[in-house]
Order: sequence, then C-alpha cells, then structure tokens
Amino acid sequence: MKKLSFLDKIFFFLNSVAAALLLTSYLIPYISPKITSTVSVLSLGLPLLLICNTLFMLYWMLKLKKQFLVSLIILLIGYQHVNAFIQINEKKTLGDDDLKIMSYNVRMFNMYNWTKEKNIETKIKNLIYKEDPDVVAIQEYHKNAKKFRNYPYQYIKNNHASIELCILSKYKIINHGSLDFKPTGNNAIFADIVIKSDTIRFYNLHLQSLKIDKNKDNFGAKDSKNLLQTLKKHFRIQATQIEQLKAHEKKCNYRTIFMGDFNNTAFSWVYKTLKEKKTDTFIASGSGFGKTFDYIFPFRIDFILVDESMEVTSFKNFKENYSDHFPIMSRINFSKNHKK
Repeated sequence: MKKLSFLDKIFFFLNSVAAALLLTSYLIPYISPKITSTVSVLSLGLPLLLICNTLFMLYWMLKLKKQFLVSLIILLIGYQHVNAFIQINEKKTLGDDDLKIMSYNVRMFNMYNWTKEKNIETKIKNLIYKEDPDVVAIQEYHKNAKKFRNYPYQYIKNNHASIELCILSKYKIINHGSLDFKPTGNNAIFADIVIKSDTIRFYNLHLQSLKIDKNKDNFGAKDSKNLLQTLKKHFRIQATQIEQLKAHEKKCNYRTIFMGDFNNTAFSWVYKTLKEKKTDTFIASGSGFGKTFDYIFPFRIDFILVDESMEVTSFKNFKENYSDHFPIMSRINFSKNHKK
C-alpha cells in the first residue's frame, strides 16, 4: 500500500469491500430463504459484484500492481458462479434425432399493451414456428390467445385470472397435471411425453414473481424498505414452491426436465436445489451472458435443466424483443432405453 497513490488507496479499499461481499455471496445457494431471506436478496446483486471485481482486477493488471490478486483469487474461488454468469462453448455436432425444446414467457402476448409494437402474438407464434421446437413450455399464456397449430398435443392450465401455463408437444402426452401452488398466481405444470421408446416428464415452472418494476423508483428510503420486505417474502414463497416441486418429482418414475421462468438467478438457493442431478443447458452449450430478462443487468432467470444423463448439443438465446423475457431453446439427445 505504501507505493499506491492516495486515489489508488481509495480504489483498493473499494476493491477489498467488493471482494469481501462477493466472497460472502458465494454462500447464498447453500442457505434456504426460509432460514434467512435477507441473504437471498443479495443474490440479485451478485452479477454486479462479479463485474466490479473483474474491472478492479483489470485495473490493477494494467497498472502492473500485485493488488490484482485480490479479485483474481476471489473470482477463482467462485469459478462456478462465473461459469453460470458467462459462457464460451465450442459448437457441438448436432444429431438428426436431437430433441428441440424451448421455454418462453410471452407476457400474455401483449394483451395489455405493455409495448406499442403491433401483432405481438403473431410475431411470437411465427418465431416458434420458424424454430420448430418439439416441445415448448410457455409461461403467461393468455386464455384468449389462439391455439398453436403444428402441435397436436397441448396442455393448458389456468393459474390466475387470464394467465395460463402451457406445454406444447409434437409427441404424445400420456399424462399431465398441475401442482397448484398456493396462495399465489404462479404455478407449475407437468406433462409426461412419449418420445420414441422413452417417456420424459417435462415441468413448466413459473415460480413466485418478485414484483420488481424497473419503471418505478424503488430506491428511496421508504421504497427501498418496502421493496426489501417484498423480496424477502417472495423468496420464502419460492422456497415453499421448490419443496413442493421436489416432493412431486421424487414420486415420478421417469427422467425429468425443468423448463421455465424461475424468477431467480443462477446464484440462488432455488437454482442450486433445482439443478441437483440436472445439467444447465446454457452452461453446457451456451455462449455470452445468457440474458433472458429485459432489465438493467443481464439477468438470466429463465432456464432449461435436463436430467444429467442427457447430452446437450446446443443452446440458443434469442434477441427478439416481443416480451419482457427472451425465449431460450436447447437441443438434447438421450439414450432410448434408459430407465430412471
């Protein structure tokens, strides 16, 4: 510190604070929101801490100062968190028998005019028809929307007023149902789909919404306190939903796939719990930040998690701005005769 200028000393102090916060945040996925929901709220700021520490590291490296080691070591300790934030993957060979699966929160096809862009429902449907996935999980499907053609098997479940969840499939659905989360408008549904000689259970998740509105001022003294209490409450609700979902999955004799809007990040207890014995298709084959939600930071809150026995051959993020979420799609391959 003796060789640092006064300004650099201030930078190093801020660097040390950011590094300490990032190190502490690595514990978040291991603590249930039911134990302490305050810690869960910190997970929303983890992307910013990763960026800050990366910038500090580059700053010291450019100045040829050993202080770069502070952030470098912290980033290396949490490599799996960095890995979940940004990906660089080589393209894999696509198989002719790959299964294409898509998840998309369509925000009720703009039924309430959140954007002035016209014909949103048509544009969303044309995008899906063009990409031609075999199975599609849709969140915030509107009951007045026209049904999708090209998908002979559909399960649509009303979960709150006009908001619905939907699973579309080109393959036969032999069983389906709803978990009926209470007391909330969010929900999870499932469909058992026969694909060649195998049966896979697909879960479409729309976990408890956090009710964050980027167009409102949430950072005044009173507003910040109210926002914090709201977030803590909703993280606890999410924890209850995950417990219900995992108990439901445990009774299933098939391999399972989780798709949908988790309303939480890859740095959360929710994500860690859902990812047990699963492969995150973005980490396996994605690239870039994997942004799925239109917000200040490149939030990734929509996921496709497949059984760890399945091979992920591709993952794609879309940039079409037809909703406040962006669709995601993956191709997977799995052995025909595998039994759970």
